Amino acid sequence: MTVHDTTADLSAFTHDWQEWHTRQEAVLAAPHGFLAITGQHWLGEEPQRIPDAPGAWSTGADGVVVILDDGEELVVDGVPVRGEHRFGVLPERGGVNAVWGDAVIEVAKRGGHDIVRPRHPDNPLRTAFTGTPAYAPHPRWVVTGRYTAFDEPRPTTVGAAVEGLEHVYDAPGRVEFELDGRPQALTVFPGHSPGSLLVLFTDATSGVTTYAANRALVLPPPAADGTVVLDFNRAANLPCAYTDLATCPLPPAENRLPVAIEAGQKIPRERSGS
Repeated sequence: MTVHDTTADLSAFTHDWQEWHTRQEAVLAAPHGFLAITGQHWLGEEPQRIPDAPGAWSTGADGVVVILDDGEELVVDGVPVRGEHRFGVLPERGGVNAVWGDAVIEVAKRGGHDIVRPRHPDNPLRTAFTGTPAYAPHPRWVVTGRYTAFDEPRPTTVGAAVEGLEHVYDAPGRVEFELDGRPQALTVFPGHSPGSLLVLFTDATSGVTTYAANRALVLPPPAADGTVVLDFNRAANLPCAYTDLATCPLPPAENRLPVAIEAGQKIPRERSGS
């Protein structure tokens, strides 16, 4: 594979990248984005009160339940609820956002466990956020690779930012490409939009100039012949790069690249990056 041939001039290329970077920052720092999370609480069968959230929370075979005190109210799917409310059994990586005043109480399932994460817009991590450092974008980090689907998706277990937690993804295939003449390969997971792919990886910059645990790269749907573009300028931090209150997956072992990908987002200032 060769370096992707971009016909756009560097100015337009940089402008497109800056728009992408701005969108990434906006999602992260949204009023109820990851920087607004004030706690991460793992639910059990015994009801527990949670700081920064109303009610007593528990979970069991029938899913998550909250019992609200007199005068307490949540809004779930636009409907005010009081007293006891049953969220039911949540799907893995799914969740519900319940509104509480200007805050959102996220109820979710991660790694087979039900969790509650209050999200408050005035959280200092959010209000002090000044943006994420990143490498200057350059076309040399846009490469063309080839996607090869597995005969059938392979269940792939990976670790998480939370010790002891595991995530399982069905990997549909892998992408092979070259960097500086050296062959590389990455296992891919399904992306959020139809046909897109997600890569979780580390490289020789991880823990030096980029976040040590992981970075993520979204790939567009491959062409009919398997051709797919990897733009490492858009290698993005996951929420765990900014806060310990996240359950982000770690890359599979084979996605630890031995080369330095000096592109994309760097270690956040919140983790003493510059």
